Amino acid sequence: MPHQPISILGAGSWGTALALYLSRLGHTVRMWTPNTASAAEMLTDRVNNHYLPGQIFPGSLHPTSNIKEALQDADVILIAVPSAAFREVLTLIQPLISTSIPIIWATKGLDNLKGQFLHETAEEILGKTRSYAVLSGPSFAREVAIGLPTAAVIASIDSSFANELLNYFNSSHFRIYLSTDVIGVEIGGVVKNVLAIATGIADGMKLGANARSALITRGLAEMTRLGLALGGQYETFTGLAGLGDLVLTCTDNQSRNRRFGLALGEGKKTDIAEKEIGQVVEGKLNAEQILQLAQKVSVEMPITEAVCEILRGKASPKEAMQHLLSRSPKTEH
Repeated sequence: MPHQPISILGAGSWGTALALYLSRLGHTVRMWTPNTASAAEMLTDRVNNHYLPGQIFPGSLHPTSNIKEALQDADVILIAVPSAAFREVLTLIQPLISTSIPIIWATKGLDNLKGQFLHETAEEILGKTRSYAVLSGPSFAREVAIGLPTAAVIASIDSSFANELLNYFNSSHFRIYLSTDVIGVEIGGVVKNVLAIATGIADGMKLGANARSALITRGLAEMTRLGLALGGQYETFTGLAGLGDLVLTCTDNQSRNRRFGLALGEGKKTDIAEKEIGQVVEGKLNAEQILQLAQKVSVEMPITEAVCEILRGKASPKEAMQHLLSRSPKTEH
């Protein structure tokens, strides 16, 4: 489906990577950033030097800081901003778009104001009759930008929209799988960030490969318990948006959340660790919200709770890990 106009809202590493990928497929892409200086620099240099240096923009990729220009003639709007900005961006575009234009987001997280799922925020601001979808899965921005093989999931309850997006996105090096489990895919995308902080902490403390493997495995159990309690499907958590994204984020230092955890495990303070990352650490933003969701549905999430204790300053990484290891023995499930 070549030459379809797409609006991408967000020009960080992930938004830029998706803009590069889709424009290389032949789509016309307008990529919006609220930063006028950044947009001007990208227009002049034809590259996003801050987030993805060296990846030259195709002629069909048009950066802009004008939101009306970004939305002009778009067949699809793709949102790729941090979760803390998701509500703000939807509120910005609501009076500017028709009720029929569909929305897909590649944001992983929860609503910053209400702690709800992003699809709930989208329906609250833009209405429930519009077609929505979420893009998730194990996909580091840099690897997508340079064309390395990637597999991802697009979830939507609108099967015709999902199949349309399959035509937009799918290629020989970016394989798309379809799902109807929007809640499960969103849960996977938010919980894995907190678990990546936990595994980063353990690795920063040099607790070894055994501990890392245990945290990933028991973290998957936490994710699955919460997901099932909130209406997700079991298969989602053993697939790309669950286990796949969890393994990626917990084991590779391209992950901001893992690097943040590494810094904490090495003894650095939270604000220093976050400053060194230089980008949004979604797991830090959403950890408390995830724990509150779990408490509402009476789901135990001890690893998530340990991360929250560290972020609150109520436990050191050593104390939190000792508490995890000293929990009463139980049957694995």
